[in-house]
Amino acid sequence: METSGIKNDHFSIQLSENARKTIFIGALIICFLPVMSPPLALLLGLIMAQLMDNPYAQLTHKATHWLLQVSVVGLGFGMNILSALQAGKEGILFTIVSIITVLTVGLLAGRFLKIDKVTSFLISAGTAICGGSAIAALSPVVKAEEKQISVSLGVIFILNSIALFLFPVIGHHLHLSQTQFGLWCAIAIHDTSSVVGAASHYGAQALQVATTVKLARALWIIPLTFISTVAFKTGSKKIKVPYFIGLFILAMLINSYVPFIKPIVPYLTSIAKIGLTLTLFLIGSGLSFKKLKSVGVVPLFQGVMLWLLISGLSLFAILKMA
Repeated sequence: METSGIKNDHFSIQLSENARKTIFIGALIICFLPVMSPPLALLLGLIMAQLMDNPYAQLTHKATHWLLQVSVVGLGFGMNILSALQAGKEGILFTIVSIITVLTVGLLAGRFLKIDKVTSFLISAGTAICGGSAIAALSPVVKAEEKQISVSLGVIFILNSIALFLFPVIGHHLHLSQTQFGLWCAIAIHDTSSVVGAASHYGAQALQVATTVKLARALWIIPLTFISTVAFKTGSKKIKVPYFIGLFILAMLINSYVPFIKPIVPYLTSIAKIGLTLTLFLIGSGLSFKKLKSVGVVPLFQGVMLWLLISGLSLFAILKMA
């Protein structure tokens, strides 16, 4: 058996594989407890990542992808389709303006900062649309290399983690309404998991607005994929359509128009929230200091700049509308 020690290069405790698996599974079980919220689960995952290597790294990546999609669909059973349509209608102008603005500024900033074109584009698209999902969908289209994908995802996930803790604090400080906060989350936080996590922590109405607007925003992956094929001259026909959004809409329709499902809706939404909590724990468990350090200062600077731009402008516009 390996002796315990500290790996100075990224602060992880050196343990036997069985010990790491036991600790990891124990932390995973804690995420099922009622006291665990999505932000706390993310924090637990981040702590785990600094202390030891994830013993289920490859499995975690796949599980995160599916857990998030299933959780979002489950949350749809707690939402009304008419209210969701109204929320989506309110957010469409913000969506169009913010996507065009972030992509334009991001590509110009990338050129100025001398970041390679593909990495700069992936960071910009991840910020503009829906974080890791946009990067995953666009990477094969622009023929991104593994390093470019890793750097882009690293930037997005670092900022997602910060936003999950920071946004509710700012929202309460500025006395944002549920609708205002939900709209701000959907526009200014990159990844769907962190959008839903922050909004669910703020309130039920904020969650409905944020989820609906964010998923409507995610559909912009499709036209951007076609544009990317032309802009990067790759001729790629690989387009990943986010099919789970259709299932989310179906869940809302069932909840709105199928009365006999009402008694089980609380159970479905509770399971979905547990799934979201697990998702954020798994995301956090993959963000070790070693991975964060590999991102690099310049791409991170681009990501922070774009994030502050979209966060500040969207918050200003939302407050002006009040």
